[in-house]
Amino acid sequence: MPEPAPIRLLIVDDHKVVREGLRSFLGTEPGIEIVGEAADGRQALDRVMALGAERLGPDVVLMDLEMEPMDGIEATREIRSRYPEVEVVALTSFVEEDRVHAALDAGAAGYLLKDADADELVAAVRAAHDGELTLDPALARRLMASLRAARTPSPADELTPREREILALVARGSSNREIATELVISERTARTHVSNILRKLDLRSRTQAALWATKHGLAPPDSRTTDPSSASDPRRSSTGRDASPAPRSSALPHRSRDG
Repeated sequence: MPEPAPIRLLIVDDHKVVREGLRSFLGTEPGIEIVGEAADGRQALDRVMALGAERLGPDVVLMDLEMEPMDGIEATREIRSRYPEVEVVALTSFVEEDRVHAALDAGAAGYLLKDADADELVAAVRAAHDGELTLDPALARRLMASLRAARTPSPADELTPREREILALVARGSSNREIATELVISERTARTHVSNILRKLDLRSRTQAALWATKHGLAPPDSRTTDPSSASDPRRSSTGRDASPAPRSSALPHRSRDG
């Protein structure tokens, strides 16, 4: 059986030392191929277009948010609009809720802090590629709390019972394959249902759908959106932590948290 194609990754950050650190680590990870780098949002768009012309378009973009002249949020919005098959994971030092909301509203598949450990970065890239959710656990707890506090009546009347069921599974962090297995339907049918849900709710990504489901009371109580790696890393326990705790070490070189 042939091995699956590697996940093509584009790294975007305005600090060269950060790009080099990410390349040094992720470039040795099995199943991940780094196809390019960019120093700002405009360069990221140019690189995605150029790589696509060479049939080497990235599957996932690891995106810093604070860059000039085009920041990562605007670049994410443009990439998701022009290349919907490309997933974006925001990687930043900022924990403000408005930044998280802005990134997810732009279509990012997830949001991690730059002090994330190496395993979390790898899990985030793989999860985004598989259509799964990636949120830093601390940020997810704050975000879910704020969304529940601002909960409004659900406008989910347009969704069919099956779509509501699938939306709950998306909020739990299930991939299309997992949804298909659980509901005994084809993966293609699951993908079609997810697309219909996004269209009816006027959303751009599965992450937005999961947050929408939580805000409107449709997410299951065991939702996995608070753990970026439990669905992707078999070494993790059901609590989302390593079975054998190890010292936390960042995959990035140390620098001040200035974005």
